[in-house]
Formats: sequence, structure tokens, C-alpha cells
Amino acid sequence: MLDEVDEDWLARRYYGGDLPPEAERCLHLAAASYADSEAALAHLARAAEVAPGHRLVDLGHYKFHFYKANLDRALVYGERMIGHAMAALGVNHADWRAVTPATADFRGLEPAPRLFLFALVAIGYLLLRTGRLEAGREALGKVRDLDPDDRFGASRLIAIADQHEREEAGA
Repeated sequence: MLDEVDEDWLARRYYGGDLPPEAERCLHLAAASYADSEAALAHLARAAEVAPGHRLVDLGHYKFHFYKANLDRALVYGERMIGHAMAALGVNHADWRAVTPATADFRGLEPAPRLFLFALVAIGYLLLRTGRLEAGREALGKVRDLDPDDRFGASRLIAIADQHEREEAGA
């Protein structure tokens, strides 16, 4: 696949200059190498060396592990994304449970609250998928509290978990 990748595509600055160019290039290479997990992970590791703890590098790791169905690893990076989102919200504590509707406008279109909700939905979904139903429901319940219009679909995921649990109990 990498023989087909255009150098201009690898060098593009998609993230608006927030990420060092070499780290961004490594993320592009990881995406282009997705079918070769070892190569993709090497590119992701290099991106993390160049920009340690950067939210976009953590997002790249999250996406890789999520789409490869490495759900426990994806959860680690999803939790890091929660940390990035809370920092963007200006929240000084480490527990997403303490976030309330007064923390930010979760009904608006501002990036930080949306990132928080997206990341918390991801965490809730991954917790459900890895069998931690109570913790998953708690995370998705928080999303539902902050997103009463259910734009992020937390209620649907909770309903699926409830249905699955009913089917398991009846089996």
C-alpha cells in the first residue's frame, strides 16, 4: 500500500499545525499501513515519541485499536481522550463523573464539550463490549444527562445493553 501513497498526501498538514509535522506524517503512515499492524503500530509509536501525550496521537492509537477490535487497548486511549476533553473544558479534576451541565454548554456546537461527549460515549460503548456493563451504563448515563436531546445516541446504546442482558437472562 505504501508504494501507492503520494508524498504530498503524507506531508499535508491536516491538523492545522497543532501537531509537529513528523508526528502528523507518522499518523498518515499509520493510516496507510493499517493492513500491516506491525508497521502501523511502529508509526504510531514514532508519533508518540515525537509528540508524547498529544491528543491527536492518542486519537490515532484509539482509532487503530478500536478498528482492529483490540477493545481493551482502545479503552486505554479512550480514557486518555476523556482526559484531553476535560482539559479542554478547563476541568481541574480527573473524574468525568464530576462533570455537570453547568461545566459547559453540552447542547451547543463548541468542540470541547462535543469531544467530551464523543469520548464518553466511546468509553461507555467499550465498557459494554468488554463486559463491564455497570460501568458502561454509568458512562452512557452521564452522556444522557449532559445530552438530553440524545444527539450522541447514549440512550440507544443503553437500550441495546438492556436488551442483551434480558436475552442472556432468558437463555
